Amino acid sequence: MPGKRPLSVTSIRRAKRERKAITLDVKLEVLRRFEEGEKLSQIAKALGLAISTVATIRDNKEKIKASSEAASPLRVTQLTRHRSVVMENMERLLSLWIEDQSRRNEPMSTMIIQEKAKSLFDALQRDQGESSQVETFSASRGWFVRFKERHALPSFKVSNEAARPSPSPSAAGELKYSEVLKSIIQKGGYTPHHVFNIGETGLYWKRMPEKTFISMEEKAAPGFRSAKDRLMLLLGGNAAGDFKLKPLLVYHSENPKAMKGYSKPNLPVIWRSNKKAWVTRSIFHEWFTYFFCPAVEKYCAQNNLANKALLILENAPCHPVNLSDLSDNVRVEYLIENKADPIQPMGQGVISTFKAHYLRKTFQHLIGGADGEDKGTVREFWRNYNIMNAVDNIAEAWDELEPSLMNSVWKKIWPECVHARDDSQIETVTQIQQDVVALANDIGFGELVEADVGQLLQSHDEDLSNEELRQLEQERAAEEKEENEDTPPILRQLTTKELSEAFFHFEAGMQILANNDPNSERKFKVSRGVNDTISCYRELYNEKKRRSKQLS
Repeated sequence: MPGKRPLSVTSIRRAKRERKAITLDVKLEVLRRFEEGEKLSQIAKALGLAISTVATIRDNKEKIKASSEAASPLRVTQLTRHRSVVMENMERLLSLWIEDQSRRNEPMSTMIIQEKAKSLFDALQRDQGESSQVETFSASRGWFVRFKERHALPSFKVSNEAARPSPSPSAAGELKYSEVLKSIIQKGGYTPHHVFNIGETGLYWKRMPEKTFISMEEKAAPGFRSAKDRLMLLLGGNAAGDFKLKPLLVYHSENPKAMKGYSKPNLPVIWRSNKKAWVTRSIFHEWFTYFFCPAVEKYCAQNNLANKALLILENAPCHPVNLSDLSDNVRVEYLIENKADPIQPMGQGVISTFKAHYLRKTFQHLIGGADGEDKGTVREFWRNYNIMNAVDNIAEAWDELEPSLMNSVWKKIWPECVHARDDSQIETVTQIQQDVVALANDIGFGELVEADVGQLLQSHDEDLSNEELRQLEQERAAEEKEENEDTPPILRQLTTKELSEAFFHFEAGMQILANNDPNSERKFKVSRGVNDTISCYRELYNEKKRRSKQLS
């Protein structure tokens, strides 16, 4: 036709509708509207989608809901196409495993992660059985790059070295850490009463040696195994050995059923929760500010000591780098940890001895509440052994550790502070293991030997297996669902007290920046930005106050 210019290839391409990425959130919103009775055309118009797209989402309802249950929080906003449930589950568990490895400062590399991914995928696919669609997965380099992007993971090197400040400039060359520490102690005027160390450890609080009938019966039973239920502990004390800190316990549930009626501040441990039962940076930050520093101040006051302390920490990702800035009286130094030859004091016998004491306490608890000859009674008693029983045993086991042991573990990095003593007076792990075997025989576990007890004690710090990753995740998901069902949505609201407390922390933080930042333009810009951002919460606070006045 005259007057018309032929369309170029570029024009044709531009004329084509661009592919629109549809997130999982949008798909779930489509399904929600559809279930509430809205028509396809209404949904399409409201969400800016084509009617055919809405119809496709409706037809794939089951697959989308399955992906929703398997998707991790980061994936929810990034999903653009359907991926198999096996892949979603594998990546979620892999992220959990990577976080655990990083938290424990274990070396990681691309190859190690790819091998773990393939192992998890194969295990999950086997669980699907013959009814599942055959899917291949090679854990290729391309998949790994996309996986890192989806989960916002950092780059991995052959070793996972955290970016931490070195303990001291004088640590350069071949100077031993003990000499570095000695220099710090002399300059700061610290005594063994002022120097502290803490260690983090996992504890399977309801695990029995493998050869006991309780352990064998649990393995044969379907579903989640309580022996896989793990909590994390922070244990520590001073170099003098006369002051043990109150244990910090991190569990995956904030309010387990066994704790109903108990006041958390009155527990013999500091109770905190995290869905993965890990010590996070925020938990550690809170522990340092509100528990460690006040405990040191109280201890120094009671013993007529100068209010100061030196806290020596392992170089771990969960330990914030700015701890020394949070207190005028506490200095924090990081160990140059060597995996081949660890030097952290709490790892030189305190944690292993504590676990042996805990196991012995557990057997004493078991034999005290059940007749050892009646296996049915033992089973029933063990079935009712709950997390509160474990808390009591943890506290008692920690109390039993002797001051001489707490002092002796400093000999690697500060030998001068170790008292001259008779080692025969310290109860060894071997002696405690022998007691456990004797107690087990009284209960009816005659097949148990000392090596089985040793294997159990070592299992607390082993790498999480594929089965443990899956079972722990299933248990936490079930518990989270139960908590959400028990708590009506209307009850989960911010109170004026919580809002007021939040404003206080915001203002305190901004005051610190205003007092110390020499750049006026920057601090005013940040102040305006923060105030603008939280203005919606101030409106909510004012509205709640108005309603409160109207009611009164």
